[in-house]
Amino acid sequence: MNDTVHIFRTVTLRPHWFQYVINEFVALCFFLGSLWVWEFCSFQYHELAKYVSIALFLYLMFKLIYLARMEYVITGEQIIIMHGVLSHSTDYVELYRVVDYQQHRSLPQQIFGLKTVTIFSGDRNNSKLDMIGIKANNNIVADIRMRVEFNKRHKSIYEITNRN
Repeated sequence: MNDTVHIFRTVTLRPHWFQYVINEFVALCFFLGSLWVWEFCSFQYHELAKYVSIALFLYLMFKLIYLARMEYVITGEQIIIMHGVLSHSTDYVELYRVVDYQQHRSLPQQIFGLKTVTIFSGDRNNSKLDMIGIKANNNIVADIRMRVEFNKRHKSIYEITNRN
């Protein structure tokens, strides 16, 4: 039996709901504007705002459900990414394939106390994994790094670099 299961506890992360506000701010503003036009304006084509409102509402609900169903699971050997609404996908990144990390905080993310953690790997399907909406005070990169180093040592994988 693999001993990495006993060393590391499984960590489950979900994007914070403020990330939805950040991602969909423009669409939310257009939605509220179209509702306002539909309700309070009376010009020749103001009824079109009703259809714009309905379309934006459906779009915003889809994006909200998508973000709510997104989940990052970090085990002793893998990062598992689950996402989707109508169809649900699960992607796997082996920790021993991870080669680099990056944290980024846009201005809206700084205001809401969030960050995006980017994991770069040698995986063919998931060479770049963005974990969005992670709380800024969560030091998940250090935890992932420790797991990556353990897995590389455990599997006797060594990085060879070509420096000029």
